[in-house]
Amino acid sequence: MKIVTIVGARPQFIKAAAVSREIARHPDVTEIIVHTGQHFDKNMSDVFFEEMQIPTPRYHLNINSMNHGAMTGKMLEGIEPILLKEKPDFVMVYGDTNSTLAGALAAKKLHIRVVHVEAGLRSFNMQMPEEINRILTDRISDILCCPTDKAVENLKQEGFEHFPSKVIKTGDVMQDASLYYNTFSADKSAIINDLGLAGQDFTLCTIHRAENTDDPERLSGIFAALHEISLEMKVVLPLHPRTRKIAVTLGLIPELINSQLLIVPPVGYFDMIELLKNTRIVLTDSGGVQKEAFFFLKPCVTLRDETEWVELVDKGFNALAGAGKDKITNACSEMKGKQFDFNVDMYGSGRASKNIIEAITEHR
Repeated sequence: MKIVTIVGARPQFIKAAAVSREIARHPDVTEIIVHTGQHFDKNMSDVFFEEMQIPTPRYHLNINSMNHGAMTGKMLEGIEPILLKEKPDFVMVYGDTNSTLAGALAAKKLHIRVVHVEAGLRSFNMQMPEEINRILTDRISDILCCPTDKAVENLKQEGFEHFPSKVIKTGDVMQDASLYYNTFSADKSAIINDLGLAGQDFTLCTIHRAENTDDPERLSGIFAALHEISLEMKVVLPLHPRTRKIAVTLGLIPELINSQLLIVPPVGYFDMIELLKNTRIVLTDSGGVQKEAFFFLKPCVTLRDETEWVELVDKGFNALAGAGKDKITNACSEMKGKQFDFNVDMYGSGRASKNIIEAITEHR
């Protein structure tokens, strides 16, 4: 059996690595990885793949820095001849990027079965390009690997019981990856000592979604909250240069930054794991980081008005705070004062990759 895996963003490589490790345990299954290049990253070198123990992609399309339509179309054009050459039994796609949709479309038009990992997630916000990508990918997928009960329920509500597809709750491959890399992240990262955080309480914050970074009012509210939080506890904020430039232009980052608000360049995956393991609380607008906070036993305040990971909110591990200063600071104070029992299995406890490969082999 042959599987072609389509990935294009750094988080997808980490998720795919978990599944690739499981595939390697099956000598009768061959995997070929295609990197679309959607998220161009100079750090995506051989060293990155070696350190992360990620199989090197056989094909690189180098498609990036385009508008959504042009990018998706170019990816379709690049993926199709690869599928015609390789003739896989399945094409596997992850999540909700343009690479996800392009891979699924290219496969479906060639009558190749599609496996969607992280199927069934919904924010119910059609202004998000990710929501459009995940809905369309789900609809044309043959095996839908859902990370949660809510994802399964979403597909049921959309009528998938009547479609010629298989919906399976597999658990979340991000938990598989987090558990695996946690075993040696401390050996790969010195960020806690480098930033002088050893033995200190600190808040970890990430901001990257366009709904926040491209909206001056929302970004101003978030930074106002971070400045206030930093008066009581150090805040570590890995910030993309583009977002930092916007913040400087808006006057949100003064020349002499309060030493308690520590703004650093984007960090690698091992550094992020160590920050998550050592932080007191997480503030983020990232879907992945919301879950990673839970995986590493930390409460989370989400800087959005909705989330796909509703079970975290329902169980009290996550609070939706939007982008208003008072709502964020109040949520942060409330979450810091709570006691949490993280001994809850919501994401498969590290068995998701195994469940995915079993589902594929059963429907080969």
